[in-house]
Amino acid sequence: MKKKKPLSLALSAVMSLTLLLSACSGGNGTGTTSNGSGDTGSNANGSTQKDDSPAQITVMLPLNTAETPTDTIKNELEKLTNTKLTYQFFPADTYEEKLNTAFATGSLPQATYLKNATTFLLMREAIKEGQFWEIGPYLSEFPNLSKLKPEVLDNTKVEGKLYSLYLGRPLARQGIIYRKDWADKLNIAPPETTEELFAMAKAFTEQDPDGNGQNDTTGIADRNELVFGAFKTVSSWFGTPNNWGEKDGKLLPEFMFPEYIDTMNFFKSLRDNGYMNQDFAATSKTDAVNLFTSGKAGIYIGGSMPDITTLDKDLIKNVPTAVLDAHSMVKSPDGNIHQWMIAGYNNLVLFPKTAVKDEAELKKILGFFDKMMTPEVANLMFWGIEGTHYTVVDGKAKPSEDKELTEREVKGYKDSVIGEAETNGMYESLNELPGRIHAEELIKENEKYGVKDPTAALDSATYALKGVELQQTITDATYKFIYGQIDQAGFEKEIEKWKKQGGEQMIEEFNASYKK
Repeated sequence: MKKKKPLSLALSAVMSLTLLLSACSGGNGTGTTSNGSGDTGSNANGSTQKDDSPAQITVMLPLNTAETPTDTIKNELEKLTNTKLTYQFFPADTYEEKLNTAFATGSLPQATYLKNATTFLLMREAIKEGQFWEIGPYLSEFPNLSKLKPEVLDNTKVEGKLYSLYLGRPLARQGIIYRKDWADKLNIAPPETTEELFAMAKAFTEQDPDGNGQNDTTGIADRNELVFGAFKTVSSWFGTPNNWGEKDGKLLPEFMFPEYIDTMNFFKSLRDNGYMNQDFAATSKTDAVNLFTSGKAGIYIGGSMPDITTLDKDLIKNVPTAVLDAHSMVKSPDGNIHQWMIAGYNNLVLFPKTAVKDEAELKKILGFFDKMMTPEVANLMFWGIEGTHYTVVDGKAKPSEDKELTEREVKGYKDSVIGEAETNGMYESLNELPGRIHAEELIKENEKYGVKDPTAALDSATYALKGVELQQTITDATYKFIYGQIDQAGFEKEIEKWKKQGGEQMIEEFNASYKK
C-alpha cells in the first residue's frame, strides 16, 4: 500500500481516507498502544458496573498545548470514575495525520476524538461502512448522556443514526464588539438595522471619534474569512440562509439567494467609502485584531462575542479610557432578526469497533462518559482542582491567576469534556467585564432567532470530495465583487462555473438526502 496523506480539507486527503478505510475495515486490532487498554470485562450492563474493578479505557485526542499535561487531573479523574485511563495526546497541528495512520493500522483506541466538524465530514463514509458503534439506542440507559441536546445530536447523525458524543459549543455566539466610548461621544445607539450599522461605521470613520483632530480612524476591522469574519454574520442579518436554504421546495446554496447579493453590495459600499480596512481580503485575523486594539477601528464583527475579554485587555494597554460593548440584535430589511447557527459542537468522540469488542465493553465506556457529565467530574476536567486552578465566586468559576499552571495541568483534559454547562452542570465562568457579561446574555438571546443549516446532517458525496475546492470559487468571486473587479453578472458566471465543476451534482445529492 502506498503511504497515505493525513486527513485534511484537500481533495487528495479525502481520496486517501477512502482508500484507508477500505484497507482497515474489518480489522481486529485492540486500538491501544499502552497498558491502559485491555479487557474491560464482559459482565457490564448499562451504566452500572457489576464488579468493582476499574474500567480500563484508552482515549485519543488532539493536544492544543505545547506539552502533554501532567497526571494531576487524570489521577483525580480515575478516583471519581473508577477507571484506569490511558490518554494518547497528539499535537493538534498533526492530529489528522495521526488519525489517518491509526485507520491504516487498525489501531484506533476505544474512545477516539476527532479534531473538528471537518474531520467528522471525512469520517462519514467510514461510519456508514459500519466501522464505529452506533450509540443512539443506548443513551436512554445513561441518566447524564440522555441530557445531551437533541438539536445538537441531530446535527451529528449519519443517515439518521447517532454514533458520537459531542463537546458542546454555543449555537450562536456571533455579533458586534464596538467602541462604546466612541458611540457615546457621537451619540450613536447600538444599531438596530443594517442601515444603522452602516451609519455607525461611517461615523466612526468621518467624525473623529478619538478626538485627535486627525483622519486616522475607520469603522470596521475585518479579515480574510467570510465565515468567522464579518461577512456571514452581517449576511444573516440581511436574511441570507445558513449555508443552504429552501426555495420553492428545493435546497440551494446561500449564494443563490438575493440576500447574499445584498450583503456583497453592503460590504462593497463600506469598502468603496473607506468605512472598513481596504485590504480586508488579505488581512489576517491577527492584523485585524491589532487594527482594532490599536485604537484605530471602532467595530469588530465575527464569530465569537466572548472575544471581547481579550480585545478589551489588549485595547486598554493602548487606550486606557476605551470602553467596549457587545451587540447582536440587528434587524434585516424585512424587520426580523436572524442569527446563523453552528452545529453546536466543537468536537466529537467515536467508538471504533476494532477497539471496542462487544456491547458490554461499549456500555462500560459509555458509563465513563456518563460520569464525565456529572458536575463534580465536569468541573474537575474543565476547571481543574478547586482552590488550585480556580475558586468559586457567586456560584461561578474564577480561574487562578497562575495561568501557566492551569495550561500545563488542565487544558488537555478541558478539551475533552462532553456536553456543556446546561447539560453537565459544570460552573459557568465568572465574568466581571460589563461588556463580556452583556455578550453572554446576547449569546443566549441569539438562539431564539437562530437559523439552522438544513444540510448539517445530510449526505453529499460531491460535497465530501470537492466541497472545499468548489467553495473557494465562490469565496474568490465574493471578494472580487466587493473589490469591484466583477459585477453581478460576473458573479453569476462564477456560479455557473461552480455548477459545472460539481455544484449542480451537489445540489441534487443534498436534495435527494433531504427528501429521505
